Amino acid sequence: MSKFLVAGIVQRETIVKVDKIPVEYEPLISRPNTINISIGGDAYNESLALEWLGNEVDFMSMIGWYDTPDFINPYGSEIRLKTDYVLPRLQETLTEVVLCGENWKQQIFEDMKNIRDTPYDHKLFEERVKEADVVVLSNANFCRPLISLAQNAGKPVAVNLRKYAAETISYNAEFLFAADILYLSDDNLEGDPYEFVKEIAEAYTPKIVILGMGSKGVMLYSKEDDIFAPFNTVKTNQVVNTVGAGNALFSCFLHYYYKTGDAICAIKNALLFASYKIGFVGTSNGFMTEEQIEQWRSLIWKDGGNILK
Repeated sequence: MSKFLVAGIVQRETIVKVDKIPVEYEPLISRPNTINISIGGDAYNESLALEWLGNEVDFMSMIGWYDTPDFINPYGSEIRLKTDYVLPRLQETLTEVVLCGENWKQQIFEDMKNIRDTPYDHKLFEERVKEADVVVLSNANFCRPLISLAQNAGKPVAVNLRKYAAETISYNAEFLFAADILYLSDDNLEGDPYEFVKEIAEAYTPKIVILGMGSKGVMLYSKEDDIFAPFNTVKTNQVVNTVGAGNALFSCFLHYYYKTGDAICAIKNALLFASYKIGFVGTSNGFMTEEQIEQWRSLIWKDGGNILK
């Protein structure tokens, strides 16, 4: 078991299944089982997955002043996160609406409220970072000052940058330079994935880069393990919704990487974890247990229990 300090976004999340994107205008569309309302957000999803896999997690985020921290643990939750570091400081809790169309194409509407201008309590972070094995940050603005605090404490930093775009490089530069482990999505990528990861590795010198490529799998770069290779997706479930798959993959990778020290072990298990996740609606649903991962791994890879090669 590892101790993770995870800082980033939690939000109210509405997922709407539509025929195609863009949506054609109709005054009323009435279809059963097409709208799912839940709690989401990159850091929230990562915290749930890491807790589910047996780790100890300090989750640091901010919500609306009228919400109580127990908002993050709705009735019936199998996983209950500590609420000590979820601060009601915002005008309102963040909100996101995701339209999911054919071939799992997504259009996302997000309302960040006033989080870009609201600081987190750095003293809380300084207190808890001493106990952490790993610090996991999203690129939310309030996480920016936490970078130096984590580095001064000598903790490895993992960053989920979500979508990478040329116009956001200046905003994300601090996160890119700070990351020991960096997760990126290919959503905005127009060029060759191999060349893109190579450029990122040379420019920012992270130890590990994971490029999520959707149905094409992932590209994994690990300097210490001398790995630079694509890994194909695996199938453990029928695809229902792909929202949150990247968060699931990143979390599972971190869990197994810090448990085994082996990047190939971690990425194979992470692919299994994410493939099962997309069989469920809602970013906080559908997590595999370690036992299930072991079972599926022996079915899919010929090396069975030996996943270190």
